Amino acid sequence: MDCAIAIMAYNEEMNIGRVLDALLSQDLETVHISQIVVVASGCTDRTEEIVLEYARQHPHICLIHQDRREGKAAAINLCKRHLMSHEIIVCHSADVIPTPRAIEHLVRPFEDPEMGMTGARPVPTNAPDTFMGYAAHLLWWLHHHLSLHRPKMGEVIAFRNVFRQIPRDSAVDEASIEPLIIGQGLNLRYVPEAVVYNHGPETLHDMIKQRRRIYAGHLYVKDKMGYAVSTMKLTRIVPLFLRQIIRRNKESADAVHPDIPLWRHLMWGPAVGALEAWCRILGIWDYTIWKQKPFIWAVADTTKDPASAGKAGV
Repeated sequence: MDCAIAIMAYNEEMNIGRVLDALLSQDLETVHISQIVVVASGCTDRTEEIVLEYARQHPHICLIHQDRREGKAAAINLCKRHLMSHEIIVCHSADVIPTPRAIEHLVRPFEDPEMGMTGARPVPTNAPDTFMGYAAHLLWWLHHHLSLHRPKMGEVIAFRNVFRQIPRDSAVDEASIEPLIIGQGLNLRYVPEAVVYNHGPETLHDMIKQRRRIYAGHLYVKDKMGYAVSTMKLTRIVPLFLRQIIRRNKESADAVHPDIPLWRHLMWGPAVGALEAWCRILGIWDYTIWKQKPFIWAVADTTKDPASAGKAGV
C-alpha cells in the first residue's frame, strides 16, 4: 500500500535530519513510502538546506518553500495540493521521531476501505523524575488510555485523502481533520503499536503556552465544526488517573512510567491536574474573550529534543 508523508517544519534544523533518517529506515512490509514532502514555512535556519541535501540523495524527498510562516494548517493544505494523486497521506510533525515500525502500523489499517484516519501513540522522552517530565508522561498516558476507547489523534496521523482542506485558522490540525473524516462516513482508529517519540515542555512557561493554545484550538473546533475531541471532558480524565493510583504496578505495561514512585503520583498528580485546569481557563479566556485563534503560535523551545529517548529511559 502506497502512502506519502507530509512534514511541516519551521526552523527545525536540529530535528529534521533525525526525522528523515528515521523515515528512510522504516521497517516496511505491506506499506511503501512513495514520497516525502517537507513544507518549510518561513524558515530562517538551515532546515531547507538540510532537506535539499537529503533530496539530492533520495529523489522521493522534496522541499516546498513558503516565504513566510502562515501556520501549520496552511502548510498542510499546501502539501495536500501537492499530493492530490496520493490516496493515503501521513501527516508527521517535524519534532517527532517514529519508531522503526511506526509507519507500517499506522498505514496498514487502510487496507480496510472504510478506514479514514489513524493516529500514532506519542511517548515522551522527558526524564520522569522532574515535575515537568512527570507532567509530560502523565498527560500522554491519559491521552493513550482515552484514545483506546475513543480515538484522539495527535503528533503523527494518517488519513485518506477525501477532503479538500482544513480551516486555515485552526491551531489543532489533527482535531480539525477528525470531523472531516467522520463526515465522509469513514472510521477513526488509534494505533497504539505505532509509537513515536516526542518531547514535552521542560519549563512551566512553555507548558502553559502550549496547553492553553491547544485548548483554545479545541474550543475553535467545537464552535466552528461542531466536534468535541475526547479529551475535552474532565469527567473522562479523572477516573483514569485514580485508576493509576489504585491499581499501580511498577511491572505493568499499563503504568504511566515504571520509574515513577507512588508519592509522585500522590503529590504531583493533583498539581498537574490543577495546572491543566488553569491552562484550560486561560484557553477559554483566549478564545472567548480575546477572540484569539493562535494558528501561528510561539514555539515552545524546550519541546525540541525528541531524540533523547535513551536519556529518559524510554
